[in-house]
Amino acid sequence: MSFLDVSGISVVEEGNVILHDITFSLKEHQKIAIAGETGSGKSTLLQTIAGLVQPASGQVLYQGKKVIGPHDKLVPGHADIAYLSQHFELPQFLRVEQVLSYTNTLSGEEANTLYEICRISHLAKRKTNQLSGGERQRIALARLLSSWPGLLLLDEPFSNLDMGHKSILKAVINDISEELGITCLLISHDPHDTLSWADEIMVMQNGKLIQQGRPQQIYQQPVNEYAASLFGKYNVIPPGKAGIFTQLTSKETTSKSLLIRPERFIVTRQDSSAITGKVTTTHYFGSHYELEILVEEVPLTIRTGENNYKPGDSIGISVPDNAVWFV
Repeated sequence: MSFLDVSGISVVEEGNVILHDITFSLKEHQKIAIAGETGSGKSTLLQTIAGLVQPASGQVLYQGKKVIGPHDKLVPGHADIAYLSQHFELPQFLRVEQVLSYTNTLSGEEANTLYEICRISHLAKRKTNQLSGGERQRIALARLLSSWPGLLLLDEPFSNLDMGHKSILKAVINDISEELGITCLLISHDPHDTLSWADEIMVMQNGKLIQQGRPQQIYQQPVNEYAASLFGKYNVIPPGKAGIFTQLTSKETTSKSLLIRPERFIVTRQDSSAITGKVTTTHYFGSHYELEILVEEVPLTIRTGENNYKPGDSIGISVPDNAVWFV
């Protein structure tokens, strides 16, 4: 028995299919992130898991027991599953300590531990209208966690946060998992948030689960261009031109397009073991440079740490076997 089992979940709203036959399992303490464009059904899936949306078919089992939907329950939701919406609200003009006391079921020591983990202890006397967006979010999170749930669902927790508050929230989420033992499932549209955090990533498109796997697999071997686009820049070489690149590897050319991430190219000498390209544009990104080049009329983006190239230069590039993927 898994910690969480989602089996054949479909959701229909006003005749529109929002989720279609979603099935996956979550182990206790496993970290799963859900990725997908706006409208792909991510939030609806979390709300269904939390018992806030009624599925048209399928079921959600939490620790072996069915999660009851709102059609069959007077007060929607599950006591041991906490859901933090990206549109959370806090009471206005109250002190933080008042907001937290209304929902707190913990002992004094447990509450202090929770507030330390959420990095809000110093905000107790401040009023909610005097807080930044990141502070408000951590207080909303602490308020949810005061019931000490077993599963925490986070809907776009990093959206609209500056780098400082995002860094703090990442540390908070890590501590919630590691120190409090609460299993987390989150949605994020930023690949830096999901790839570095998750044990597994689920990719959703048009209400369907189209790929699930380890971050490295999702990034390097996406099931299609849509999945590739969710996790950063990529190059797609059409089948008619793919042979130019596969000749440098042990891969055989197929009828599919070739996908290569910009950082997987190796800039090398122009010789028989390399492909020759011409630089058209260079861009500086602090930690690296990106070169736009043309190889036999195929535009490519290449990432490098060197600043030795300018538009018009000819360069040699190669690519390792494991950097090539067909879509």
